[in-house]
Amino acid sequence: MSAGAAPGQAAAAGCAAPDQSAPLSGVDLERETVITGVVRTLDSAEPVAGAYVRLLDRSGEFAAEVVSSPEGVFRFFAAPGSWTVRALSRHGDGQAEVAAERGVNEVALAVS
Repeated sequence: MSAGAAPGQAAAAGCAAPDQSAPLSGVDLERETVITGVVRTLDSAEPVAGAYVRLLDRSGEFAAEVVSSPEGVFRFFAAPGSWTVRALSRHGDGQAEVAAERGVNEVALAVS
């Protein structure tokens, strides 16, 4: 369970993490579990670029971290199960719980 690029996914410039806004073409969503969403400010719902988005397992242990795209998008490839997604940004912090299943799991993540 890594934030690294999945097979066939482009890496973001300067790091091994996948391009957070890249399409999921080539990803077998019948077998993969994807946790994705957009970091937004709570008050204005504006996307937050450059937020540090962390994936924590059910015990609160750190599993992975990515930086949100210019559009505020983040994405993790993980195992099915209970996860916490936490964002840290200059606009504030926020977190959301997700019960991830195979396929795409959308998460709304607001920071304040």
